[in-house]
Amino acid sequence: MTVYVLALLIGVVAGLRAMTAPAAISWAAHLGWLPLAGTPLAFLGFAYTPYVFTLLAAIELVTDQLPHTPSRTVPMQFGARLASGALCGAAIGASAGGLAVGLVTGLVGAIVGTLGGARLRARLATLLGRDSSAALLEDALAVAGAFAVVSVNV
Repeated sequence: MTVYVLALLIGVVAGLRAMTAPAAISWAAHLGWLPLAGTPLAFLGFAYTPYVFTLLAAIELVTDQLPHTPSRTVPMQFGARLASGALCGAAIGASAGGLAVGLVTGLVGAIVGTLGGARLRARLATLLGRDSSAALLEDALAVAGAFAVVSVNV
């Protein structure tokens, strides 16, 4: 059961920041924290994969601060978050023999994280008076959440 809660939570992280979740999952697989060897998602633990996802996550953190970045709820952005949540949830599920259930659970988490994250950020921006401050708090929440999820021994 814990595996599927973690899959849901990594999906929520993907809804907040699409590339932070796969970066964390990839590092966890690479470091041996998430056993993916012998699964279809073993590539997440390959030597260069964590670096690629980390670079993409860093780029996302920067571009999110730009004034012309589209909303996370437009189809392209929403789709990326759903794909990321599904992939990461599947990875957590696969580590315990439940790839399909993890995929669906991660997908549901990504929907929750995308829609809930948009509302949270809007409220924080109103409260703080600046969207950039709200974005930085959301960045911190996503990174800390991702680390917390992959730190749990599956």
